Amino acid sequence: MQKQEYTITVYTENQIGLLNRIAIIFSRRKINVFSLNTSPSEVDSVHRFTIVINETEEVVRKLCRQIEKQVEVLKAYYNTNEEIVWQELALYKVPTDVIAAEVKVERLLSQHGAKAVVIRKDYTVFEVTGHREETDNLIRVLEPFGLIEFVRSARVAIIKASDGFHHKLKEFEGHEPGSDVMENEYLDKHQEIFSM
Repeated sequence: MQKQEYTITVYTENQIGLLNRIAIIFSRRKINVFSLNTSPSEVDSVHRFTIVINETEEVVRKLCRQIEKQVEVLKAYYNTNEEIVWQELALYKVPTDVIAAEVKVERLLSQHGAKAVVIRKDYTVFEVTGHREETDNLIRVLEPFGLIEFVRSARVAIIKASDGFHHKLKEFEGHEPGSDVMENEYLDKHQEIFSM
């Protein structure tokens, strides 16, 4: 199997220490995380982790199963880039005098969909949202004009073929408990099980 970029979406309860336990799952397997974003989800008190890795599907499937074993994790999904809608936000700091003097730079920024966020005497900060290739391309464009600083956010993604996790939770809540009574096979074997 060939490695490719996968986005793992994890729905969780918001508990202290969970991020660390999920990170350990990746570090034990020596898997590099390219992007990690945590945010509230559409469901009250449920958080969403968006994790980007480059691995084979078999490894990603096993990772999702391992992540779901965490008590606070409600569900983990994995998707290819074709199965999601995703964006990243990038900020670029460039000298204001260059922007004012070079009309060409302003034209380049408008061609890349950049908008000014902060304009000061010494620097101007521009914002661009898009895929990584788009934000990386603008770095190369601005470097000759004295790019001072660059930062890119983690990926945010929505699964294309999904009714949303809220729908799945409602569906789960709608199921009535089964009427079948199951006997506990160990109920009368207290001495055998708990004796030393």
